[in-house]
Amino acid sequence: MVTFGKGMRGLLAAAASLVFLAGCEAAPANPASGKEQGETKPAGASSANELLIYTVNPPYFAKEEYFEKQVGQLLKKKFPDVTIKHIHWDNPGRQYKDLIAAGTIPDIIFDNTRMNVQRWIFANDLQYDLSDLIKKYNFDTSRLNPSLFAQMKNLSTEGKIFGLPFNNNDFVLFYNKDIFDKFGIDYPTDGMTYDQIYELAKQLTRVEGEITYKGFAQNPGHYMNYNQLSLSPLSLTEDKASLNSPEWKTVVDNLRRFYEIPANQFDTVEVFASKGNIAMAVATVDHLVSFYEQNKQLNFDIVSVPSFAEAPGMRYQPNVYSMYITKQSTKKDLAFQAMAAILSEEHQIELAKEGVIGPLESKAVQEAFGQHLPQMRGKHVPSIFYGQPAMPPAARMSGLVWYDVPMQNVFDPLIFKESKDSVTALRMMEEQSTKAIQTLKQSSP
Repeated sequence: MVTFGKGMRGLLAAAASLVFLAGCEAAPANPASGKEQGETKPAGASSANELLIYTVNPPYFAKEEYFEKQVGQLLKKKFPDVTIKHIHWDNPGRQYKDLIAAGTIPDIIFDNTRMNVQRWIFANDLQYDLSDLIKKYNFDTSRLNPSLFAQMKNLSTEGKIFGLPFNNNDFVLFYNKDIFDKFGIDYPTDGMTYDQIYELAKQLTRVEGEITYKGFAQNPGHYMNYNQLSLSPLSLTEDKASLNSPEWKTVVDNLRRFYEIPANQFDTVEVFASKGNIAMAVATVDHLVSFYEQNKQLNFDIVSVPSFAEAPGMRYQPNVYSMYITKQSTKKDLAFQAMAAILSEEHQIELAKEGVIGPLESKAVQEAFGQHLPQMRGKHVPSIFYGQPAMPPAARMSGLVWYDVPMQNVFDPLIFKESKDSVTALRMMEEQSTKAIQTLKQSSP
């Protein structure tokens, strides 16, 4: 299994105003102290007038002040007779297994949809179909971004809806204005294709004295996992990986050409601010704050992520954290009303002001984005909402083993270190992953 927790651990140390989503694929954050979290150990199921909320992601909810600001204060105002109890994952102590062993089953769970829902919620038989509650309370799902809502629907081939999206840490293209100015090259603009960005990258990759200017950087794992062509690394009908295809080769070839530009060898996007020698880097939106905090003198801005010519304006698949009601909850109606309150336009506007990309298709929400964050002043915020997120892959058949294919390994080590061609790298990753899936299948009860 693969996680990308480094970026979030850095963000937790940033300014108190930071309430962004963490670098995508973050692992559960380090434990907060017992004083921040309330009870040190779970102590049985919540009482009739309590709503127990368990957060695994976003990881910054490890700090109770962030949970209170984004969720707790709203629910206490909306439901004054209800006690809102919050438990956040830590390692060890408050993992799924610990709560289950103690009989402390949450009413609502916040977690990473792509990475953890099948691994933890389904595996522990906590999932619950919200379809009847959606009808009962006339919750209008058409207000939600279609791609984000599809991520919920595609957890089932039977039309069940196991969750509602909370927020999406999308991607944008960061660029260093000073490097563009130094070489007299026009800045990138919204809606550019990978072909256009590739031409810019070739012009911007240069070696001058002791400084190597790199034209472009991108995390291969993020690029593959959230690919804009909506490809799945897993077979939709069988317990195996599915990577050895012309479509996956197109995706791999598209990125590898950037790293085959002489002097533009791979470097992590996390050094965009600290080194200052990367002209363009695709990274999650939360880096608007973290890059600023790392280097307040950095002269940078953002535009929309480059897209494939065959899918113009298409952003990445949703990198979404969502809300789930557990099967075991005795307060499902209250839990759903709480989720609906969080997804109200009024509250989503307030979250947007703090830099949270919510799921509502609302112009008012988008226009409010980042208003309370001084780090965003002067930045091209509309680029965050340019185009549409790509649709996630279709639902897999029920009963199949879920496995988090380590997609970054296609590039590192197979391409970067072992110089494999794209077809060979994909075939090797498919074989390795299929073997791992079979091992998981054999070890499952």
